[in-house]
Amino acid sequence: MANSSSRIRISFNSPVILGFTLLSFAALLLDKATGGMTNNLLFSVYHSSLLSPLTYVRFFGHVLGHAGWEHFIGNMMLLLVVGPLLEEKYGSLNLLFVVMATALATGVVNYIFFPHVQLLGASGVVFALILLSSFTSIREGSIPMTFLLVALIYISQEVYRGVFVQDNVSNLTHIVGGFVGSGLGYLMNKNKMNRY
Repeated sequence: MANSSSRIRISFNSPVILGFTLLSFAALLLDKATGGMTNNLLFSVYHSSLLSPLTYVRFFGHVLGHAGWEHFIGNMMLLLVVGPLLEEKYGSLNLLFVVMATALATGVVNYIFFPHVQLLGASGVVFALILLSSFTSIREGSIPMTFLLVALIYISQEVYRGVFVQDNVSNLTHIVGGFVGSGLGYLMNKNKMNRY
């Protein structure tokens, strides 16, 4: 007979990643319920007046918005695979900082350089985490070969898609997200940031 202490429990193992996923899911439900109004109001970034407080909300909130179920599921699957391991290594506060820095960087870049493009979705965050993950085995004075391969393949793919494929994907957002993730990964490993 099994001991009651050997029961399997579900643990809330990655509060930032799970919270981000739940907030994105809620944003998608709100968008569906309001016929797209909440994505326009809160969960996408575009060129709007800097006097409006919502412009600054959108600089961060756009990473929670998604155009539909397929967009949401694609981003969340990658986020849920890569994110928890990074949150365990770097800590929840550091990973939250990476997410917020990526959101701000991609939002501001889109606002300045693509004033007529409405940006939404977590793909910039996903690419930041993918590049950040390649830093997990960094040692002093060496660059992991995995980082070089991921960066080369990833940047080549985004440049190719940006030049030759006409779609609604913001390739620059992916590249900016990748730079944020790799830059913060380098700093976190070099400075041995505390895990919180």
